[in-house]
Amino acid sequence: MIEQFLLWVVEAVRQLGYPGIVVLMAIESSVIPLPSELVMAPAGYLAATGRMDAWLALACGIVGGLLGSYANYWIAARLGRWVFVRYGRWVLITEKGLERSERFFQRHGPIAVFTARLFPVARHLISIPAGISRMPLGRFFAYTAAGAGLWGAILIAIGWVIGKEGKRLTNERIYAYSHHALLILIPAVALLITVYVLWQRRRRSAGQAAGAREDTR
Repeated sequence: MIEQFLLWVVEAVRQLGYPGIVVLMAIESSVIPLPSELVMAPAGYLAATGRMDAWLALACGIVGGLLGSYANYWIAARLGRWVFVRYGRWVLITEKGLERSERFFQRHGPIAVFTARLFPVARHLISIPAGISRMPLGRFFAYTAAGAGLWGAILIAIGWVIGKEGKRLTNERIYAYSHHALLILIPAVALLITVYVLWQRRRRSAGQAAGAREDTR
């Protein structure tokens, strides 16, 4: 059944073209659980066979990601988390998962929006605490676009490699390659968060020291 769905997505991307990528990635980045692996990897596969431009597909994926993420952000900013707690079960959002994303956002701040885009489930939940805290939109869009762009590029590369190797695009192959990519990303993201947190602490300490010097004058 999954393979049939994958074939449908490939055909949908081929038939709908770039607007289809925008729509499907907007759905993926909202509360509807459509894996981005099943959208961007097929786009890369089609690019490998000359039926799509990889860079344009990536740009459409970023635009779709921004639209879907902003939908979550807007609902959270306007109505609050209760909407997702009460109705989230209909789209497989659990209160436990939401609480994890909130703790991650509170602990790491804006960088959480970027890093969460690289991991399943977290990528469409992280915009909820960002909306609740009313994170500045410019910063939200910048971090979302960066994270969506990096993960989208990885998925397009996976589809491209499978296509260039002349292999059939299957769910197992996509997720096998994605798993390897995550094994590399996890320590890289951990290092990035550590550097960011240390930089933020140093920046706050410098600000406090400057304030103390002003007070002594």
